[in-house]
Amino acid sequence: MLIIVVGAGKVGYAITEQLVAEGHDVTLIDKSVESLRNSNNILDVRCIEGNASSRAVLEEAGIKEADLFISATSSDETNIILSLIARKMGAKNTIARVRNPEYSEQIRFLRDDLSLSMTINPEMSAALEIAKILRTPSAIKVDSFARGRIDLIEWRVRPNGKLDGVRLLDFYTTFRIKLLICAVIRNDEIIIPTGSFVLNCGDRIFITASPRDIMSFFRMADEGKNKVRNVMIVGGGRIAFYLSKQLESMGMKAKIIERSEERCQELCSLLNSATIINADGTDHELLREEGIDDADAFIAITNIDEVNIILGLFAAKRGVHKVITKITRLPAGLVEDSDLETIITPQELTGNQVVQYVRAMQNSMGSGVETLYKLLNGRLEALEFRVRKDYDFLGIPLKDIRLKKNLLVACIYRNNKVIVPGGNDCLMKGDSVIVVTTGRKLQEFADIAEG
Repeated sequence: MLIIVVGAGKVGYAITEQLVAEGHDVTLIDKSVESLRNSNNILDVRCIEGNASSRAVLEEAGIKEADLFISATSSDETNIILSLIARKMGAKNTIARVRNPEYSEQIRFLRDDLSLSMTINPEMSAALEIAKILRTPSAIKVDSFARGRIDLIEWRVRPNGKLDGVRLLDFYTTFRIKLLICAVIRNDEIIIPTGSFVLNCGDRIFITASPRDIMSFFRMADEGKNKVRNVMIVGGGRIAFYLSKQLESMGMKAKIIERSEERCQELCSLLNSATIINADGTDHELLREEGIDDADAFIAITNIDEVNIILGLFAAKRGVHKVITKITRLPAGLVEDSDLETIITPQELTGNQVVQYVRAMQNSMGSGVETLYKLLNGRLEALEFRVRKDYDFLGIPLKDIRLKKNLLVACIYRNNKVIVPGGNDCLMKGDSVIVVTTGRKLQEFADIAEG
């Protein structure tokens, strides 16, 4: 697909990186020669220096043939206007980055009038992701499929815990919980396990099940008691605003520590229940005075990655049960080599949303990707397909289907029922099917089976 991205900043770069990895023909437009040079050196994409509001620049980029136009500059107004111009000049689909809370509330009513196919808001996406994790604080990460009826959680096997040393084949007979461990990370290797696989302490595992069975799993693992009531947030930017709104609706108390007095005043006028502290959140003594030891969760979301890492490590050492750290770009091995488990990268979340939309565009036959999550920097994918047509392998027990290597059917949703599949289960037309795979970019449901 021919895709044009405007803006070579953090968000635009992250989107471009993921689209290039998907094999798309991407053209990047920016006014900054330095930003374009960096992008071209690393990503090897076509770059055009100039103002994207210029017809000549857009024509040079191939706007008339563009399948998708994405405006990801730092200005909401510019992104909206550029999307209108791009659609007028022939772009088939347009996506605009819109961050302002006031615009975000109104844009859903005006999206059709503005000819926008989709809007992206990295800060809102990050806040929703954090809130979702806080609902299940024992998990490292939580993703949802089938409109919230199926969860995929990431969790770490604790030393001497109930799962340490358990063979997967014996899991159900031992614990009587219907769930599927669909992937394991051990020594930085991704494993799609078989029934003979034995869990060890330190393993990071990915589990699919209904939310109800997930909660039963946490109670079984003695981790269901860790509920979040008090949340300490360092950094009062847009993520803090969106997150505080979510926490208020969830009955959680938020305390935001922000250095800028002006921003503190803004937050006080915008938020009803959050406590706003005008102070330096990097002061460890201040954090102790403000009650970090009594916090159920600590969220580090300043604009500086290094500060967030240091704060996250400090909170983990103080014994805060749930620590969430925002990082723009995840250094390799950071999670495995530190006490930081739950890391949020807003740009990556946004890139995932765009890739999911693009894959849906490609599936004109109607049996494509409904939901997509790229995990572990894209090394692992979890996809939801809706089976809308007949395939040769439908109605055949899974044990008799030659599925592709390193691929697992993790869950099936059929007739309002969540099915954790076994070898005797069959796939049927109308199912929502969750597939977990490594090293593949599935476009069609037919791709799960060997030809």
